Amino acid sequence: MAHQLVLVLDFGGQYNQLIARRVRECNVYCEVRPFTTSIEEIKALNPAGIIFTGGPNSVYLDSSPTISKEIFELNIPILGICYGCQLMAYLLGGSVKTAKVSEYGKINLCAIKESLILEDVDKESVVWMSHTDYIDKAPDGFEIIAKTDNCPCAAMQNVSKKLYAVQFHPEVTHTQFGKQILKNFIFNVCECTGDWVMDDFIENTVSSLRDKIGDKQVILGLSGGVDSSVAAALLSKAIGKQLTCVFVDQGLMRKDEGDFVEKTFTSMFDMNFVRVDCKDVFLTKLKGVTEPEQKRRIISEEFYKVFWDKIKTLADGDAYFAQGTIYPDRIESGKGASADKAGSAVIKTHHNMGKIPDDVKFLGVIEPLGDLFKDEVRSVGEKLGIPHELVWRQPFPGPGLGVRIVGEITDEKIRILQNADFVLRDEMAKNGYEKNLSQFFCVFTGSKAVGVMGDHRTYENVIAIRAVTTDDFMTADWARIPYDILAEVSNRITNEVDGVNRIVYDITSKPPGTVEWE
Repeated sequence: MAHQLVLVLDFGGQYNQLIARRVRECNVYCEVRPFTTSIEEIKALNPAGIIFTGGPNSVYLDSSPTISKEIFELNIPILGICYGCQLMAYLLGGSVKTAKVSEYGKINLCAIKESLILEDVDKESVVWMSHTDYIDKAPDGFEIIAKTDNCPCAAMQNVSKKLYAVQFHPEVTHTQFGKQILKNFIFNVCECTGDWVMDDFIENTVSSLRDKIGDKQVILGLSGGVDSSVAAALLSKAIGKQLTCVFVDQGLMRKDEGDFVEKTFTSMFDMNFVRVDCKDVFLTKLKGVTEPEQKRRIISEEFYKVFWDKIKTLADGDAYFAQGTIYPDRIESGKGASADKAGSAVIKTHHNMGKIPDDVKFLGVIEPLGDLFKDEVRSVGEKLGIPHELVWRQPFPGPGLGVRIVGEITDEKIRILQNADFVLRDEMAKNGYEKNLSQFFCVFTGSKAVGVMGDHRTYENVIAIRAVTTDDFMTADWARIPYDILAEVSNRITNEVDGVNRIVYDITSKPPGTVEWE
């Protein structure tokens, strides 16, 4: 699958994935590689453009990540962002110093010269800054095109060499014209055509899967989440009954979710579907356990055991193993990029089913979504006809409701939480408010409260509602759900769910809290 490529070289920036996503939103294929990627490999990749990410280091320190100056002689357009901006200046003979006044957060930017990357950008706009160093002197051949009150070189360019740099972060939503600036670089400078289209991805992927798999069988671990579901649909389209999906229902999913997953995949897709119901096994293992991390460990270990025990009955060494790994699961984490100059950057190994046991043999591992970000996976899912409620399923923790029940997990607590959570979701859907939220759910708090129902005193369970809004889940704000919606949710849960007499609303942001409770 040949597409124009924009290469993101990661120097330890926390927004490395976000930059790549922004590029792909312009229908241009983009990959993230560590700053240690060799010049020879970069030449072989033949990118239409290169973007240097930000990073936490100072470019003038010997221990800081860097790159060969040869990269600037490849006649490939380059955009430096934050640390990448300073690195470009430093390597090409400019001066970078510690700023007398650091800039963090929203800062007013003033464009002082016309530029291809500032086309359709207001002369005065708001950008997101995060730096303690600044460019004191731009390299020869560069001209300054934007400034702020405390940063004399907020953006610079060398038009003849197609080198551009910005001290701020255009990839974050806080930068007013950030998307436009990236778009300008991609199309005005790199002259990309925008050939990364999901319809083409589906057609090309299905064709390549058929060529690779031939007449062999494929076994896929289906969690019921977005990624594994879309992977299953793609494989089903490619090879039909040669695909077997193994779905482990540990009893900790949302109400009726196991049945929904089974009905969806058995009715819509041509495949073999194997469901393993093992709720009792999990409850037995979790009896008496209250510590959150211990619960997570038990659920994870037991899940893998049940899953692989089932796989052993299906795998004979003459089949492929498939999983829903996506691009953010496998690309450079960014944290290792600044850790050592030699480049011992660590690649994340987020395989959905963990390490394949030594006694299970496969022809190989297939990851049909390995090049996609989550939003692209959802787009593929919609085009493949997967139901909206599954494609747009909110993030759900691996241990399921096990980490939304504070204290020991019991069958009764699962029942109560499933029913309360169902009411919350039903009301959000009825009011059309779910589209305003990044994630929302109920928590079984483990607390009890005195109440009055009818003429009787009650002492029943307290359910908490958690709802947040966020762009990236690195930080999150509690959602301002209208009071009338909260009132209806509270009224319905206390009336419809036996064992609950009080509802509370969590108004903690992240930080200091986390999205989940355990």
